[in-house]
Amino acid sequence: MSESGTGGSSRGRDPRHGKTSGGGQSGGLSGGSRHGSQRDAQGRERNRGPKRNFTENAPSQRTRRADPARLVAFEVLRAVASDEAYANLVLPARIRHHGLDKRDAGFATELSYGALRGQGTYDAVLARCVDRPLDQLDPAILDALRIGAHQLLAMRVPAHAALDQTVGLARAVIGAGPSALINAVLRKVSAHTLEEWLELLLSDETDETRIASIRYAHPEWIVRALRQSLVAHGRPVTEINELLEADNAAPVVNLVALPGLGSLDEALEGGATAGELVEGSALSSGGDLGRLASVREGSTRVQDVGSQLVARAMAAVDLAAVDGERADLAAGQAGEKWLDLCAGPGGKAALLGALAREQGATLLANEPAPHRAKLVRQALAAVPHEVWHVRTGDGREVGTEMAETFDRVLVDVPCSGLGALRRRPESRWRRTPKDLADLGPLQRELLKSALDAVRPGGVVAYVTCSPHPAETTAVVTDALRKRDDLELLDAGAALDKVSLPGHLEAGHELTAQLWPHVHRTDAMFLALIHKKP
Repeated sequence: MSESGTGGSSRGRDPRHGKTSGGGQSGGLSGGSRHGSQRDAQGRERNRGPKRNFTENAPSQRTRRADPARLVAFEVLRAVASDEAYANLVLPARIRHHGLDKRDAGFATELSYGALRGQGTYDAVLARCVDRPLDQLDPAILDALRIGAHQLLAMRVPAHAALDQTVGLARAVIGAGPSALINAVLRKVSAHTLEEWLELLLSDETDETRIASIRYAHPEWIVRALRQSLVAHGRPVTEINELLEADNAAPVVNLVALPGLGSLDEALEGGATAGELVEGSALSSGGDLGRLASVREGSTRVQDVGSQLVARAMAAVDLAAVDGERADLAAGQAGEKWLDLCAGPGGKAALLGALAREQGATLLANEPAPHRAKLVRQALAAVPHEVWHVRTGDGREVGTEMAETFDRVLVDVPCSGLGALRRRPESRWRRTPKDLADLGPLQRELLKSALDAVRPGGVVAYVTCSPHPAETTAVVTDALRKRDDLELLDAGAALDKVSLPGHLEAGHELTAQLWPHVHRTDAMFLALIHKKP
């Protein structure tokens, strides 16, 4: 929540630049001066001295440069809007380009991700402060306004600093004319706290979906989709607000040490804490992870603990116990062949490669896009090369070309990503309901290919980073209905087996669903499908 109160009246320091302001004025937008008349006997206005706000200074005295951290955030938002870029890819490059130190990099990260996550709420506020529809504003102006709104309503930035620095950014990179508009609009925004704005926006609203959409900054169709997802996976629909709120929390960086190859010692000594859900994991305190030798070498990686769990669960299934006739397929048995059918960009493949090495197995990682296949090779570089191979090709063809070849297959299908909204803040505004319909046929084809590629007695792990039933249980149910040689294993029990003590409560009718608001992971779905001998 904002600690700045109403715009222009806060005193304090910009926590990064140490600039001190005096008491401000409303600039005529909220009903006149708060400090009484400043005119002399002749009616001329006296110099207001130290009480004068930076953004009200004479043009020659106003900030004209772009603060580097705010400039990084602006460039990230511009790349996301104009180039359909991904913030998590653009942000590190812009931080390095501008040479931000740890403190400024943290500020730029919160400002970028926060403005993107809260876009729906901030746009609703801005629409009350602008005299035209927002889609008629220049996109660069709108991005600057969102950056300013996030500082004013949700960060510990004094109002004067948020106004002055955002207007200075606009003056430097957009122009003097637009900066005047931005100044006027943001001063209106600063007149209320976020809770006060929400009360104003929602005072006459009765539709629960609309209320949740504005309050928690999710498109209405996603609010409805997540409600449906909770029910489909056996959770009460009353958890919806907790789930939406969890999507808006800044995610903690999860680390994994590749089994038998990496170590978390350096990370733990640097302030990370041991993970609570799975062994070999840690929660990073932030900062430049590239300073860690094991991260540079690739033996310790950034990976959400939900992804760690589903990969480990597949690798740990005791196939000998499932199928007594295939005693040679006990978990960890040497000579097994594993397949990661949709491997890019390589996070799960790296973990599977390390587990395969420990268990005497080999891994084929398949990725159709050449540039993503290159990322998979880079991710696997820390694992001895004799353990793995990367195939560049269509995963839908593997089931035909390599029928009944693999003992274990992971198929982490392309999906809507509704389970990773907290990590990919721009995706909630980019996705549409049509994506669910468009992705359904591909998901079914990839699962069919995986089931064709697995040997009788083997197991397929069907994984999505979405809880939506159209992408999870419906796809699995369709596959089981079309064949009589398949059965579901207990995915919840498999996750419990590879997690640290403490029941995950992730299972529902043999499939398993993780949740941000329950498990503090991405909303990963797991179904383990056994092909009968």
